[in-house]
Amino acid sequence: MAETAILADNLTKEFALERDRARHLKAFAVRLFRGHRGRVERFRALDGVSFDVPVGRALGIVGENGSGKSTLLSVLSRILRPTGGRFEVRGRVCTLLELGAGFHPDLTGVENVYLNGVILGLTRREVAERLDSILAFAELEDFADAEVRTYSSGMVTRLGFSIAVHADPDVLLLDEGLSAGDERFNRKCYTKMGELRASGHRTLVLVSHDLTTVRETCDMVLWLHRGKVAAFGDTETVLGRYKAFVESQRTSAATGG
Repeated sequence: MAETAILADNLTKEFALERDRARHLKAFAVRLFRGHRGRVERFRALDGVSFDVPVGRALGIVGENGSGKSTLLSVLSRILRPTGGRFEVRGRVCTLLELGAGFHPDLTGVENVYLNGVILGLTRREVAERLDSILAFAELEDFADAEVRTYSSGMVTRLGFSIAVHADPDVLLLDEGLSAGDERFNRKCYTKMGELRASGHRTLVLVSHDLTTVRETCDMVLWLHRGKVAAFGDTETVLGRYKAFVESQRTSAATGG
């Protein structure tokens, strides 16, 4: 039996949503003085999510907006703590959840490479040994000493991805991480991800609305719907069910059903 890289067992994540909030300063002051708060509701972004991913596999996560995809990745990245259930992610984890996350705008590209490399578990010597390769892959050699605040969104994306894949991750988590890059660089990234997977011991998790990318990149798919697992299994089967669901939703909306 293949070793498990990621295990989720009945994961739940709830958020408190305040309803009937004061819309004006006077109303807010009155409520504050009287000790009243708006009505608080519990929203369950993840509801009993269970799945497992063997080492060396690529998992795509799909679902409509608000289905819990990004919340799940944030939990797996330990950015959010689950309300219930348990999970395990084994090995060094590298995450690209948000454009520019972890970058300091006042530091140069080189300085941010060192900062993020150390955060991801590399020593300064390891970062130094990989610095030229990181900048070359990101195609930023000419901008290495410029402050990141001067970078375009595409440049930030390229640098973030390059640092992540050069950190020798056991598990790479991507949330639409390449969406700000151009098509040529995106293909370069997917080629690199294929090389990482070819090693046989690196695992990829990709959240994307681009089903073509998911089909080409992933051999397993998790479909989330309103925080629950709608389907989990091989790529073609799950994507087929998901596409049929999306089409039925469009047809229903068009006919007013």
